[in-house]
Amino acid sequence: MPIPRVPRRRERLKDIPVDGHKRVLLASPRGYCAGVDRAVIAVEKALERFGAPVYVRKQIVHNIHVVTELEGKGAIFVEEVDEVPAGAHVVFSAHGVSPAVVNAASDRGLQAIDATCPLVTKVHREAVRFARDDFEILLIGHEGHEEVEGTAGEAPDHVTIVNSPDDADRIEVKDPSKVVWLSQTTLSVDETMETVRRLRARFPELQDPPSDDICYATQNRQVAIKKVAKDADLVIVVGSANSSNSVRLVEVALEYGAKAAYRVDYADEIEQAWFDGVTTVGVTSGASVPEVLVSEVLADLATAGYLDVEEVRTAEEDLIFSLPKELRQDAAGKRDDRALGGRGGRS
Repeated sequence: MPIPRVPRRRERLKDIPVDGHKRVLLASPRGYCAGVDRAVIAVEKALERFGAPVYVRKQIVHNIHVVTELEGKGAIFVEEVDEVPAGAHVVFSAHGVSPAVVNAASDRGLQAIDATCPLVTKVHREAVRFARDDFEILLIGHEGHEEVEGTAGEAPDHVTIVNSPDDADRIEVKDPSKVVWLSQTTLSVDETMETVRRLRARFPELQDPPSDDICYATQNRQVAIKKVAKDADLVIVVGSANSSNSVRLVEVALEYGAKAAYRVDYADEIEQAWFDGVTTVGVTSGASVPEVLVSEVLADLATAGYLDVEEVRTAEEDLIFSLPKELRQDAAGKRDDRALGGRGGRS
């Protein structure tokens, strides 16, 4: 179930005296990717078309603000489909589900709307294909994450989860000549490549996926914060604690030179104590974060004297996804093929 939101304090940052010019380096790209945009709009469109309530298995995306806003519109978030009344509409989250979940929904007569990010679906298809060819699949990702559970569920007898680079030194495979790696889409690029390096040192015939599994948005946001971090005394990442890509942005910022980095859901979580001696603040947000939350952070920083905002852009994004197929028929029976995700794309 969604994490309850603690009431927000209204105290803003106070003006902070520092030696030097106070500025903000605003990373771009940041915030919503095409897959998140599509998933959130899918829930909104389902509510418009079918009326409340519409049920959603797990959080539609990993952001407490988005979940709370959708709850206010009539969405009900559940952990599993057996909590959904028979025959009701249920949306599968952007992180994807296993075939077992799809079958369970069908058995209950649920009207399922699949909002899985198409880039996650691509990884699912890779898992099915390699399992069919009797490969052992080393799935790099965080055990227990919804995306990893969904991908592993496509070929449970062929998948071994590799949770960290250190795991790469411990796992065993049945046939080192038939091994392939896949990955969760929201990982740190650098850490994933280190895991692959260590796997290949043990299994020289390890095959790569046919195309990059880490999504364009994750990579673009990491590249942008790398450029910001080297000049930042402090980096603030807007994103929820269960957002893998947001947490990775904090780690990447520290690895690439930021003197300090913190993650917040809301501007009111920023602490005055973080700003001792800080002249340059880097700001970014995870791929499931609406821009309004970043605007609130910038407004609070402005009250503390950080008025000079410079956007640091490292990529243009223009990838678009259409609505889930279950929502492409409007009330008059016409197809709705409008493309979504103008805030997503490739570098």
